[in-house]
Amino acid sequence: MNIIETIWNAIVEQFTGPVSVEMIVISLLVAFAGSLFIVLIYKKTFTGIVYNRTTALTLVLLAMVTAMIIRTINSNLSLSLGMVGALSIVRFRTAIKEPVDTAFMFWAITVGIMSGAGLYFIALIGCLLLGLFYYLTYLSASKAATKYLMVVIYHQNAEENVRAVLEGFKKKKLKSKSTNANDTCELTYEVVYDKTTEALMKQVQGISGVHSVNLVTYTNEFGL
Repeated sequence: MNIIETIWNAIVEQFTGPVSVEMIVISLLVAFAGSLFIVLIYKKTFTGIVYNRTTALTLVLLAMVTAMIIRTINSNLSLSLGMVGALSIVRFRTAIKEPVDTAFMFWAITVGIMSGAGLYFIALIGCLLLGLFYYLTYLSASKAATKYLMVVIYHQNAEENVRAVLEGFKKKKLKSKSTNANDTCELTYEVVYDKTTEALMKQVQGISGVHSVNLVTYTNEFGL
């Protein structure tokens, strides 16, 4: 037997192992347990506007389906080649608004792959450590100062008084200023919210000529 035959036999042996109901059930259970942990981390670290349950359910389903696919193709070489060809023509056109959702989907797929390959212990331990590290990173990032957009609408005659009060903000940055034909001005500042912010907002609101003062959240990537 030459080297080529040895390598070929080794490859074939990897795809000719028996698949039992017990192996499939264990793979699905491990993928299910890992995906539930992923959903828990997703809920704890969700920072979007509206929480979507569909995304959480998709993570669970994605991990289990991936585990089934890997467990199936791991037992048959011809089936694995056919599966790769079939999946290569699939096009997913669902728009994912949050980049972190894509990362969670890849995480669920990874857990499904390891579960389907029979690496149960590695799948659970890796999932646990990855979730722990990500959650610690999230906590450290959430301690940073929260920035808001403060929008002040006032008459042009109150310009000096408004700017005098705004000087009381320790950290601020002018984002935009506009004026219309009725001499109404609109100032938009990026400010850091703290205990003094609300008092300063009330002080601005009390200036004669100020129509409204609004404080809104925003993200640097997408604006309002």
